[in-house]
Amino acid sequence: MNLTVVYSVLVLAILFEVLGTSAMQAAQHFSRLAPTVLMVVCYGVAFYFLSWSLRYVPVGIAYAIWSGLGIVLISAVGYFGFGQKLDLAAVLGLGLIVAGVAVLNVFSKSTFH
Repeated sequence: MNLTVVYSVLVLAILFEVLGTSAMQAAQHFSRLAPTVLMVVCYGVAFYFLSWSLRYVPVGIAYAIWSGLGIVLISAVGYFGFGQKLDLAAVLGLGLIVAGVAVLNVFSKSTFH
């Protein structure tokens, strides 16, 4: 399978997971129907795409990419979309997560099988 396709599907999984998490925030403890339904659909799609990518990427690597980039993206959504603040320690920690994902993808021989 083409490496670009595999990682594109993994990125789609991450984007749907971030959208689902954003919808969870908007659902306000499941008291709003539309965001709750959106959350369930987005998580379903996200897990489908994640499971597809696991055919080609080891689970530990895929999950590291999924969780690392998901954390960074949802932090950005929280900051820009929901007005949640990030202090210097949070920004530095997010930078370390991005660095870890980059190290996995650039230097690890385990990323694609």
